[in-house]
Parts: sequence; structure tokens; C-alpha cells
Amino acid sequence: MKRPPLYQINHIHDGIQEIYFFENDYGASVIKHYFSHGGLAGLWELAVLTGNIDDYELCYTTPITSDVIGYLTDKQVSEILSDISNLPQFKK
Repeated sequence: MKRPPLYQINHIHDGIQEIYFFENDYGASVIKHYFSHGGLAGLWELAVLTGNIDDYELCYTTPITSDVIGYLTDKQVSEILSDISNLPQFKK
């Protein structure tokens, strides 16, 4: 499964953060660095976001997760990003 286009890449804590957003006003922050859950093992941590690239916040109230999800492979990240993109429109 292929990941959607990136909206932003940041280099933080000697690692990387990838930020994605979807038409339903949800997105994800996907990180791999020294402090992330799984980063030292080369795995990803994902947090669900709401908003857009200019104004977003973490979201803990989706069926995807009520927290961050750590220790993810590339394939698992792609699957979760697909799940996020299929959520109903975010209601502000």
C-alpha cells in the first residue's frame, strides 16, 4: 500500500517527522527519532491530527486510537493512514 502525498517533512531530534492531511480534515504525524516509541528500533510512531497544515492539533477521539501508536512498520503506517483518510468528515 502506497502512502499519500506528504504535506510537510521536518527533521527533529536527529530523526524525521512526516505530516499528512486528508480531505476529511484529519491527518497524521508520523515520527521516527530518538524519543519516539520505536524510533531506536527503526520503527514509526503515529498520532492522529485534526485541522490543516497551518493549524492542527492532536486528536485522541477517533476509532483509530485514543493515544499515539508506536512501534509501527512502514506497512502498518500506510494501513493506518488509509484508515484515517476513510474517517467521516471531522466536525469542529
